[in-house]
Amino acid sequence: MNSSCSTIVPIFSFANKFLDQLELFSLTANLGDTRSIVTHPASTTHSKLTQEQRLDVGISDGLVRLSIGLENKEDIWLDLVNALNLDYITLLAFHL
Repeated sequence: MNSSCSTIVPIFSFANKFLDQLELFSLTANLGDTRSIVTHPASTTHSKLTQEQRLDVGISDGLVRLSIGLENKEDIWLDLVNALNLDYITLLAFHL
């Protein structure tokens, strides 16, 4: 496996782990909804492009696109914090 391929697996792995941990967000390729939605463009909307073509248009393998819906903002925030396995109190300090 060449070095560029060896970096793809961990990045996809991180993105997949993040997506798996989300509870409020729906995973879909379509971002038009009133609910919070998440998509992984490298494996959905841009999956037919080569990695080089995706990078040329700004789509990295680790990119995750969020569309924030009408749910309670605290619920959305907590879902993202939990999925990223972050400390909510620490994030609040940066948010204020």
